[in-house]
Amino acid sequence: MKLERLEGGRKVAGKGGRVILGLALGVMMTWAAAGAESWGQLPLPDSGSSAPNPLTEPTATPGKTLLYSLESQFGRAVAQRGGAGFASWFADDGVILGNGKPPVVGRVAIEKSATWSPANYQLSWTPDGAWMNGAGDSGYTWGHYDGQSKDANGNPVIVSGRYFTVWGKQAGGSWKVELEASANEPPEAGSCCKLPGR
Repeated sequence: MKLERLEGGRKVAGKGGRVILGLALGVMMTWAAAGAESWGQLPLPDSGSSAPNPLTEPTATPGKTLLYSLESQFGRAVAQRGGAGFASWFADDGVILGNGKPPVVGRVAIEKSATWSPANYQLSWTPDGAWMNGAGDSGYTWGHYDGQSKDANGNPVIVSGRYFTVWGKQAGGSWKVELEASANEPPEAGSCCKLPGR
């Protein structure tokens, strides 16, 4: 794709360049217009967060920016609607692989398994990075997640780990999660094997 051409002795953006530039500007303007609360898990500039931010990351391509935007929208749906919001982002043939459990295959099965309410369980995540293929129709994100709930006595329970999400552009142009895989963080070094009194 040629991004610029000469016209009358001056460089102008070609059609491909306008499309890419328009996509990137549209995503950024949407974030800015919606306000900080709509950013989901993406950090605000100068927030001190180490998570990537497409507005300040010098290597953020339009594809990465799009994937970060999808992650943010996905995160907002989960924060607002819990398991129903989570399941709504999966492709019809989407797959979940998690924490030594059997795979959950297909959006219908994912809907049946993701039944938590945001009042009982809060799932949040922050991408550490993203990659988009050259065709711009498939990519992946990865990062860190936290799940917060309470035990039977009302004590907080926090589970954290790493995740990997594969995104695919669907026939109608929408983006859906094709694969989501996660694994809990291992116990702190030495905490699993200590003998009492040692």
